[in-house]
Amino acid sequence: MRPRELPGVTMTTVSVNQNKQLLLELLEVKLLSSPLIFSLLIYWQPKNNKMGGGDQVATWEVRLSDGVHLIEFEHGTTTGKRLVLVDSKEVVRKEWMFKLVGSETFEIGNAKCVIKIEPMGGFAYEYSLEINGQTYKKFREKQSRILRTWVFPVSDAMQRVVLERDTLDVWLNGDKLEVAAEFVDGGTETHFDVCGTPACIYARSSGSRREGIIHALVLDGEQVPEAIE
Repeated sequence: MRPRELPGVTMTTVSVNQNKQLLLELLEVKLLSSPLIFSLLIYWQPKNNKMGGGDQVATWEVRLSDGVHLIEFEHGTTTGKRLVLVDSKEVVRKEWMFKLVGSETFEIGNAKCVIKIEPMGGFAYEYSLEINGQTYKKFREKQSRILRTWVFPVSDAMQRVVLERDTLDVWLNGDKLEVAAEFVDGGTETHFDVCGTPACIYARSSGSRREGIIHALVLDGEQVPEAIE
């Protein structure tokens, strides 16, 4: 689509690279309110405006009880486009935003996520992720303390069991399980089954304040090594 002809203005077709440079110069002197500039912006819109169009600027892996989720963020620093993908599924899409800084909020299950876009000077931007009011780094550290994960094969498929140490909830492949917990000498035992195979998470004191409680998963009488995520 060609831009609308403006009275007294000669429109000249230029290459994408030339047009982009022109737009950057116009943005720098803040002339976006001009009808001519808006017309040029519309004319320059990239043809590839689909998911994964090449504007990806940041990715994060978020470890939750139901699995490890991949967040991808695309930011068009000329068009202002914002696109957020979670596990390759689109959760936020905004086109043609003149304000290039700000934030985008979305949720993964019960986790509230906020991507912040902040200027670094010139046309450079910094992208950060907050989860449940915590920085990405602090959230990861917290999750590593409270989650225990085991990954193993059963019935020709990989199974993922997660224990939340703070709530003692047990998850299997993203689903919260009904379990039977009991107190025994020296700790607790939490019983459940995985695809019909009996399993138990044993909690025992390490005898050290620094290490605290040690958790072990036993599947059909065999201990399963803990996974590192």
